Amino acid sequence: MDSAEVTPEPPPDPRSGWDLPAFGTLATVEHSGPGLVRVLAPNPSPMTLDGTNTYVLAPPGSGEALVVDPGPEDPEHHRRVREVLAEVDVQVRAVVLTHHHHDHAAAAASWARAHGCEVLAASRELTSADRVLLDGDEVPVGRSRVRVIATPGHTADHLAFRLEDGSVLTGDHVLGRGTSVVAHPDGDLEAYLASVRRLHDLGPDALHPGHGPSLTEDPTAVLDFYLAHRRYREAQLRAALAGGPATVTELVARLYADVDPRVWPAARASLSATLAALTDRGEVRTDAAGRCHLAS
Repeated sequence: MDSAEVTPEPPPDPRSGWDLPAFGTLATVEHSGPGLVRVLAPNPSPMTLDGTNTYVLAPPGSGEALVVDPGPEDPEHHRRVREVLAEVDVQVRAVVLTHHHHDHAAAAASWARAHGCEVLAASRELTSADRVLLDGDEVPVGRSRVRVIATPGHTADHLAFRLEDGSVLTGDHVLGRGTSVVAHPDGDLEAYLASVRRLHDLGPDALHPGHGPSLTEDPTAVLDFYLAHRRYREAQLRAALAGGPATVTELVARLYADVDPRVWPAARASLSATLAALTDRGEVRTDAAGRCHLAS
């Protein structure tokens, strides 16, 4: 076989050997950590996995809570979250968003009105935020503080939140199953890789994602896998282009042939982000017909 046609092997996913709930069996309400309750929105899909995870952060004895990522407008989901709030006897201090995507942020404004509180997010232009959060900010809830970590890459306005127990709410930056999409052109691969490295350097005790189960067994191993996966996709793309130029559509069909076609639009976004990064590095060029070439 011509060496130009040799494709790399995908890195092993450490979660494959973990005791995680099977797809479709994630509990609707789960106590995920001290003062942290996950409530699953009923919006499962190939893109949202089991559904969107809404988190109620209510430190014991605080009398108040942060609601992170209310998700879609869904009265039944809001009812379940209200039940959790009543169970722990707290008032909502703020609705907090990891990023602007509809499956995380659509209900933010209406829930904030219902609970008489603010919406906090990284962008007023993209969300209903009353107050903008910046990297390093601390959001108080009771006597606790939640640290804001800017994690651009999936989207430009993406945030993660470090809790006092050492865990991190990751939004769509890290998922409980599979890998995240770099939503080009809003998303940026180099920013995403830097954000993954930043989370890795924090040494999180647990990762609580926006979709899928919490990751507690070895969070840094998952972050290592995410970095390796992106290196694999880059190498896979180089190997494909070594065989000759191709359009993005042709590359998606070739490189994601084993992936559910319903997620090909997301695959196209991530592939486009990879092509943009390789173009910026001088490794790839695109001709007038939209065909991508290795620069060499």
